[in-house]
Amino acid sequence: MEILRVENLSKIYGSGENAVKAVDDVSFSVEKGEFVAIIGASGSGKSTLLHLIGGVDRPTSGKVFIDGKDIFELDNDALAIFRRRQVGIVYQFYNLIPILDVTENITLPVLLDGEKPNEEKLEELLNVLGLSDRRKNLPNQLSGGQQQRVSIGRAMINDPAVILADEPTGNLDSKAGEEIVNLLKLSNRQFNQTVVVITHDPDIAREAGRVITVEDGKIVRDEKTA
Repeated sequence: MEILRVENLSKIYGSGENAVKAVDDVSFSVEKGEFVAIIGASGSGKSTLLHLIGGVDRPTSGKVFIDGKDIFELDNDALAIFRRRQVGIVYQFYNLIPILDVTENITLPVLLDGEKPNEEKLEELLNVLGLSDRRKNLPNQLSGGQQQRVSIGRAMINDPAVILADEPTGNLDSKAGEEIVNLLKLSNRQFNQTVVVITHDPDIAREAGRVITVEDGKIVRDEKTA
């Protein structure tokens, strides 16, 4: 089942002679449960592409459908709500709220909707993430790898249509980075979570079932690896 479809997506910064096409007429689709790595050199447009897919930025032209919904038909408020519920985003620098503890950071998307967290789901995530004994710790009491695990938990708490990860191991040492790769793989296999990762990390690319290579804002290769 198709969970994500990108149609003729472009993003242009500037105008006239100064115009830069960060994303240039990109189209592809992702099936539910796929683990896709998007790779490319710095400045290739891959992070811009991820932000467009996640509705963090709006395109100059083109469409993105998530679970059948044309996300750019939504106004900014509706898009923010949709993104919170249907898109889990994992950033390189964690983006945790410093005054909230581990449990509060993980359940933040649920709390922002005025709902009560599913305690069974929360306990399962804390166990899977290895954070059961850290649930009351603040971010500054955690290692980098632990903080990234919290951000993965936050991305997963709502069972989103897709998890998007932007260089999730880029700020970690090799051991912590390997743990994050394993967690993303686990979320994909155990929870059938669709995962799209922007990465320079060859270990993530090797674990993905599909690798999309971006150069100068265009897809130049799209290969199944498993």
